[in-house]
Amino acid sequence: MGKEMSDVKISIALEEQLEEIEVHIRAARISEELRQIERALAEIAHGTSKLVFYKKETEYYLSLTDILFFETDAKQVILHTQDKAYLVKHKLYELENILGAGFMRISKSTIINLDQIYGLTRSISDCKIQFHDTYKTVYASRRYYKELRTRLDERRSL
Repeated sequence: MGKEMSDVKISIALEEQLEEIEVHIRAARISEELRQIERALAEIAHGTSKLVFYKKETEYYLSLTDILFFETDAKQVILHTQDKAYLVKHKLYELENILGAGFMRISKSTIINLDQIYGLTRSISDCKIQFHDTYKTVYASRRYYKELRTRLDERRSL
């Protein structure tokens, strides 16, 4: 990229009468940077991902909205949807950098999709997280619980 990120100005204007998000970009000319921004916004708007997921020899391209969580199992990272599991060829720390604000690490071995949370059951040592229409559950460690509550509260207030 030719420009530093400090040369990009970002502003947000709230207009209560709008029913959906509108994105306006002002630039002197079309550049590769502008195209990258456009692609990134389209990915977010459509819930798509450049991530590739695997099951045996087949590659799958899933919407980020379908993902419940990622977890490590025997040095492999597994992606879980409501009824399927896929292998991911990224480490959890890499996924943290790739995924947007809708995802959060909740333990040493798990990243969840905050939009898929259905229920939280807190105990002394951890917090059980349930998802819509599936038997799959994960546990948030005490270390991450406060941040999890904060992020969920922020998302509810949007």
